[in-house]
Amino acid sequence: MGRRRTGQDIHGILLLDKPAGLSSNQAVQRVRRLLSARKAGHSGSLDPFATGMLPICLGEATKTAAFMLEARKTYRAVARLGRATQTGDIEGEVVQELTVPAVNRQDIEKVLGNFLGTIMQVPPMYSALKQQGQPLYKLARQGISVERKARQVTIYRLDLLNWEPPHLSFEVHCSKGTYIRTLAEDVSTALGTCGHLVALRRLDVEPFNPADMVTLEEFEAAVAASRWSGMVLPLDAGLIDWPEVVLEAEQVERFIHGMPVTVESGRGMVRVAGLGGNILGLAEAPGDGIAYPKRVFVFSQEP
Repeated sequence: MGRRRTGQDIHGILLLDKPAGLSSNQAVQRVRRLLSARKAGHSGSLDPFATGMLPICLGEATKTAAFMLEARKTYRAVARLGRATQTGDIEGEVVQELTVPAVNRQDIEKVLGNFLGTIMQVPPMYSALKQQGQPLYKLARQGISVERKARQVTIYRLDLLNWEPPHLSFEVHCSKGTYIRTLAEDVSTALGTCGHLVALRRLDVEPFNPADMVTLEEFEAAVAASRWSGMVLPLDAGLIDWPEVVLEAEQVERFIHGMPVTVESGRGMVRVAGLGGNILGLAEAPGDGIAYPKRVFVFSQEP
């Protein structure tokens, strides 16, 4: 048996404004160590050069992370046209240089309009997607390129913010699985050149409020002053749009032991709570009056 990780049982979600220069995992570990938290993870990674909203799940909130991956996201990005890199961003070596096209805002907006709606994207080699259990970025670092199937993603909004050649700034609201690096490259190609990302910021992850984001410096100061608790959102905050079902006392015991329970309402994935409003877990309610536990939250009684 593996040794149990020591630390405090802290349950909730911190919306970190991730700084550039840290990987998502490094950011998570910084927060975990600050709080001496027993368990922590994140929902939806950001590249090291990127900044912005990184939901960090603490304690039992880690059980909600996989469900939050379905969320829509909004990004603000800057692409450098006329120069392509190995990774599609500033972290890679330049592999191609082309002339920056003499286009105006109207030309660019017309091209951006072609990317609205459902589109197909080929994931980049420098990504965490796995091929036979191996992350693609590890293969890419070995100079190995493998065929990747195009995937369907949805672009709900794509706005041109600024065009100061060779830099093109845009904002995009998109579905899960959208690679902004790939979008920048594809837009550059459609404009008759190549390009790569030089800046990327995630503005929001639904359903969270950007106003609840805190910087690492703000959080460090709050921890030092023992006033950090108000910065941590409830552990089900990322699933607040899900219906909630409330169980009677006798049903609570069944649920926390992983057994199906009778419910009067709710269909699809639901949040399950007790009569006092305390969150118990997540369940699937197919509409037959029964809710089947999918995640049961376990709160340690240890100090």
